[in-house]
Amino acid sequence: MLKQTPLHNLHLELGAKMVPFAGWEMPVQYPTGIMAEHAACRTGAALFDVSHMCQIEITGDDPATALERLVPGGITSLAPGRARYTQLTTAEGGIYDDLIATRTEAGLYVVVNAAMADQDIALLRQGLPDCTLHQLESRALVALQGPEAADIVAPLLPKAGELRFMQSCELAWEGHILRVSRLGYTGEDGFEISLPAEAAEPFARALIAAGAVPAGLGARDTLRMEAGLPLYGQDIDQSTSPLEAGLGFSIPKRRRAEGGFPGATRICAEAETGPARQLVGLRPEGRAPVRAGVEITTPGGAPLGHVTSGGFSPTLQAPISIGYVAADHAAPGTELHVILRGKPKPATVTPLPFVPHRYKR
Repeated sequence: MLKQTPLHNLHLELGAKMVPFAGWEMPVQYPTGIMAEHAACRTGAALFDVSHMCQIEITGDDPATALERLVPGGITSLAPGRARYTQLTTAEGGIYDDLIATRTEAGLYVVVNAAMADQDIALLRQGLPDCTLHQLESRALVALQGPEAADIVAPLLPKAGELRFMQSCELAWEGHILRVSRLGYTGEDGFEISLPAEAAEPFARALIAAGAVPAGLGARDTLRMEAGLPLYGQDIDQSTSPLEAGLGFSIPKRRRAEGGFPGATRICAEAETGPARQLVGLRPEGRAPVRAGVEITTPGGAPLGHVTSGGFSPTLQAPISIGYVAADHAAPGTELHVILRGKPKPATVTPLPFVPHRYKR
């Protein structure tokens, strides 16, 4: 049986096409279509149901120090109300999952991927024996993303506009306590809002009435690809290190110097000398999408790697792809080939993101 989010009935009412995703029944698109939903996020504001994501509250004996032993990110340096992106790493330097941890007055608020929830909770319970983990199963999570997000949410949550990128706070709405975080997965300004399940539908209706356009998993994927944001299980997994995936920005100098987290030997060495392969953006010639699994070669035919994500960019009106190549072929401007339907096709290495981020700094 697939799980259903607190917004399930609203999705059906709005005519969403529902699909299985990570054990949940989720909207992939609405009648207006993925292109229109994507455009709404880039030019206005789109509303995503992300209640399938696993929300966890961690309290107890110094949870920040405890979590820092499991991730390469700097957690102890987080001030209350600040959020940080990091990864749960393996002993070999791969990635179990990526996550966002927020320092709260009570401890930590952590959001992990739906498909990895059971694994992550087990890893956290094992690695944080002196802490208490509480999965917030009675709460929904929605993401309001786009240049008009702040204006749309302002009448409901006036103080939300005071937040900057990667800041979070609790705000009240109609007797409910909401956790509002200024972040997202589209490259646009916006908010992720955690709220009690019973408040989710009236809150979502209020946002839609104010101008937010409902959007599904299809638009979420095209938006995050344009923003150059990796998807766990596709662009990053236990075989990839944070440095290979271009996530070195999430590992501060202090952690690189002191280590003390799983896989530190490999990760710190790669931070010093560079990884053997790198995740890069690719702009294939023509208009045919080049999707995951397609081989990447030199113009002479020597194998270099594979595409991990790819599709057609609604913003650029052109195909875009992300994939791993040998580090000596990762420089922007490098001409490579992708093998599409058995035939080589030119593709150029392009800096990520394909579309500039517009976070509220």
